[in-house]
Amino acid sequence: MSYEDGKKLKIFTGNANPKLAKEIADYLGLELGKAFVGKFNNGEVQVMIDESVRGKDVFLIQPTSQPANDNLMELLIMADALKRASANHITAVVPYYGYARQDRKTRGREPITSKLVADLMTTSGITRVVTVDLHAGQIQGFFDVPVDHLGSASIITRYINQKKEETDLGEIVVVSPDLGGVTRARDLADRVNAPIAIIEKRRPRPGVAEVMNIIGDVEGKTCIIVDDIVDTAGSLCGGAKALKERGAAKVIAACAHAVLTASAVERIQNSDISELVITNTIPLPAEKAIDKIKVLSVAPLLGEAIMRIFHQVSVSKLFEK
Repeated sequence: MSYEDGKKLKIFTGNANPKLAKEIADYLGLELGKAFVGKFNNGEVQVMIDESVRGKDVFLIQPTSQPANDNLMELLIMADALKRASANHITAVVPYYGYARQDRKTRGREPITSKLVADLMTTSGITRVVTVDLHAGQIQGFFDVPVDHLGSASIITRYINQKKEETDLGEIVVVSPDLGGVTRARDLADRVNAPIAIIEKRRPRPGVAEVMNIIGDVEGKTCIIVDDIVDTAGSLCGGAKALKERGAAKVIAACAHAVLTASAVERIQNSDISELVITNTIPLPAEKAIDKIKVLSVAPLLGEAIMRIFHQVSVSKLFEK
């Protein structure tokens, strides 16, 4: 990126994932924008933008992961501050979009929180959104501003192909953990030239999944379970156990967003999963960094998207297989 471009483009970050923001800035050859993001004595978010952004194209890096409410408020208040400081465009780069799983009503008197969050982001002054692996693609339609929905499949594919060269993975089959994830599994399967299988399960209550059947041939094969989020890891570990019981040689899991709540890490450590591949859309705390977990960086993907948006050229090339 040229010196002149660097004067017109600014990268800012909140407290959600400053390490990823620094990686993106380094990829673009830029310094992070100067800002203070903290709290007043009463716990309210305090933001001060410490450099001029008048007429600049600003990219604000802030996943709305845990603590979701604090990180979301930081994003909204920073966007408002940038808007009032006369930024030309404010693009929210939200690698992990919180509240995405509340995208529809499953029973009476429930909110559709992912739509509410989209409205709040638009109201705050955000003029464009860049995100990675939304839980449901139709969430893009909740926004009244352009949304660039990037996928982590290309990053995971590169890692799998590298493993195939370094170790003997044998015959691969890509596994969807449920019927709703077939499109995601098909995308990765096409990229690694493998068939797919599907785990059929039911949820008797929220957060609990029971494997009913496995559709497809997994015997003697390396199974790669692909999903967008690993939260409690109960469903993922249960699926891995069912695959091993049906003769799978090895089970690898690949998930874009590592929420990893409750005893998820302990559950993964003691499971039939030989490796969990995640990305750094959400920072992985040191206490959760076990040997089974491999972290891939989305910084080059997001850096390329930012550069293309800034130069007003097509972003669709990043979606190509």
